[in-house]
Amino acid sequence: MASPFIEVDVDDRVVKVTNPDRVYFPESGATKLDLVEYYLAVGDGIVNALFERPCMLHRFPKGLAGDKVHQKRLPSGAPPWVETVRLHFPRWNRTADELCVTELGAVIWAVQMSTVEFHPWNSRRADTEKPDEWRIDLDPGPLSDFAQVQRVAGVVHEVLDELGAVGFPKTSGSKGLHVYVRITPDHGFADVRRAAHAFAREIERRAPDDVTTEWWKKNRDPHHLFVDYNQNTRDHTIAAAYSVRGLPDARVSAPVRWDEVPDCDPHDFTMFTMPARYAELGDLHHDIDDHVFDIAPLLEWAARDEAEGAETPAVPEEEP
Repeated sequence: MASPFIEVDVDDRVVKVTNPDRVYFPESGATKLDLVEYYLAVGDGIVNALFERPCMLHRFPKGLAGDKVHQKRLPSGAPPWVETVRLHFPRWNRTADELCVTELGAVIWAVQMSTVEFHPWNSRRADTEKPDEWRIDLDPGPLSDFAQVQRVAGVVHEVLDELGAVGFPKTSGSKGLHVYVRITPDHGFADVRRAAHAFAREIERRAPDDVTTEWWKKNRDPHHLFVDYNQNTRDHTIAAAYSVRGLPDARVSAPVRWDEVPDCDPHDFTMFTMPARYAELGDLHHDIDDHVFDIAPLLEWAARDEAEGAETPAVPEEEP
């Protein structure tokens, strides 16, 4: 017997969605079709977050009750209009053709292929080795709370203002907060990571009771928040703005305004609440490309710190 399906019109594409009534989130009973409708509701935002970036897919073929699949390579059976970007992994001398979103239909097709989470690179197809996005990841420790994340976000905002950089915050969709800064794509991953590490050290200096940049997790104070500069390493990805997370309450990595950060609660942003918020506010990251920052001052901070004996830990090995 053939699987039930519906056809969804997405701009000038038609996407066949099979098993639309399959429950993906058992806690709420939300289905695959509910997930499709969510991504349609935030369409401009999710496309803006993913546009022309290599994208890893976190797929749940049986919903959250089943196994999670981390997929670099585009699933088979894609229609010819779904675009990809080829990446090379030197350590293994392998390539992967990853999803490269240029239109909303590709997002909906990926959801049809059981994708819940979208995890893009911080570089784009034009030159995948030159990031155009600096990512500040505020990752709370086991004994941290979100109030600490909010305090540290205030310090991040202060330092960005001093640098003349415009940061675009969003909840992680889990326990932390991300801030994205658009940068000129004229440095490789190693330099962007080095710059991010120098920035993290400055945050640690200003908030020593809240922040650590300790590389080894086992050596970190569990009460401290880690400013995770490693999210700027090649092939490291985090959930995109507007991506649903594979959590029982279907939380979303939600863009927020800076004035919302002190009082926001990540649990309030879910695939059920975000469509109304999006309809009211639109994409809070819509103009990120208009605010480009040159990381030269951060590289000067890095050189200064290194002259004083600071070290940037070696880059973790990439996955095949």
